[in-house]
Amino acid sequence: QPRLVESGGGLVQPGGPLRLSCAASGIPLVDYAAGWFRQASGKEREGISCISAGAGSKYYDDSVKGRFTISKDNAKSTVYLQMNSLKPEDTAVYYCSAERRPLGCTIIPGADDHWGQGTRVTVAS
Repeated sequence: QPRLVESGGGLVQPGGPLRLSCAASGIPLVDYAAGWFRQASGKEREGISCISAGAGSKYYDDSVKGRFTISKDNAKSTVYLQMNSLKPEDTAVYYCSAERRPLGCTIIPGADDHWGQGTRVTVAS
């Protein structure tokens, strides 16, 4: 049974860092592209970053480019999102996804994507 479990969320002050993890089980993460999405209160879920199966390709939305870094450890079946210089507008529930895709990645959700349950990030002083 495919399962993604996010962790690492919490309360952080503006300007601070936080690292999210997404542990995958039941799927060979080495064959899957992964993505991070977030959903702020009252807003639609938005894709912010993705990484290809082999970690050779990465994409960042303009809202997080230069501040967030996505990485993937296929040996540990884990995807990470290092978030630096956090802003109050980064406050949201963060979700990871995995899609079986041989090349590239996308932040457009697909019908066959696997999703985690989300982890809440609150940026406030």
